[in-house]
Amino acid sequence: MLRGLVYKSALIYEVTMTVAYGRHYGERYRAIADLIPAGASVLDVCCGPGILYQRYLREKGVSYTGLDMNEKFVRDVIRHGAEGRVHDLSSDEALPKADYVVMQASLYHFLPNAGPVVSRMVAAARAAVIIAEPIRNLSTSSMRPLSWLASTMTNPSDGAPPQRFTEETLTDLFSQLELEPAKTFLLRGGRERVYVFPCQAWQL
Repeated sequence: MLRGLVYKSALIYEVTMTVAYGRHYGERYRAIADLIPAGASVLDVCCGPGILYQRYLREKGVSYTGLDMNEKFVRDVIRHGAEGRVHDLSSDEALPKADYVVMQASLYHFLPNAGPVVSRMVAAARAAVIIAEPIRNLSTSSMRPLSWLASTMTNPSDGAPPQRFTEETLTDLFSQLELEPAKTFLLRGGRERVYVFPCQAWQL
C-alpha cells in the first residue's frame, strides 16, 4: 500500500526527500541549525528519523528531544544518542519545555485545526518557536498523477490530508493566533518558508 510509504523507514524517507528536493535537500536543516545556539535545549516535534540532530545539531552539544508518532523514527532518534518519545501532537497533552521548539514540514498534517498545535509549541518554548513549512507543494501540482502520488506517499495516517498550506493561508493562521514572526525567510528552491517566533512576543 502506497499510503504513508515515505514513513516506513528512515532510508525510504531520505530517498524520497532527496528526490523531492534535489540539490536543495539539507537546506532546511542547515538553516534551522544556524538559528539554534550551542548548548541549547531543542524539542523537535514530528521529528522523523531525527536528521536535524544526527547531522546538524549533535556537534553543537544541544540537549535534543524528538517527538513523533512513528515508533521506528523514535527508535532511530534514540539509537543516535538523543531522547525520543512517541507522541501524538494532535492530543491536548502539553509538550515538554525546551529553549527552542521546532517543527519541520509537518504543520499541514494538522489541518484544518493546526492552531492548537502551534499554541502548544508556543507554550513549551523558552526562547523561540521555529516552523519551516512548505508553501509550494508537489501535492498541488496540476499534473494529477504527481499530485496523487505526493499526497498519498507522504500521508502518515488513513486518508490523504485534504489540504496544504500556501504562503497566504499560513500567514492567515499566524495572524489569527496573533503571532508575528521576528524573522521569516524563503529557503532556496522556493518551496519552504521558515518562521521564527521569539517567546518574548507572548511574554511567557
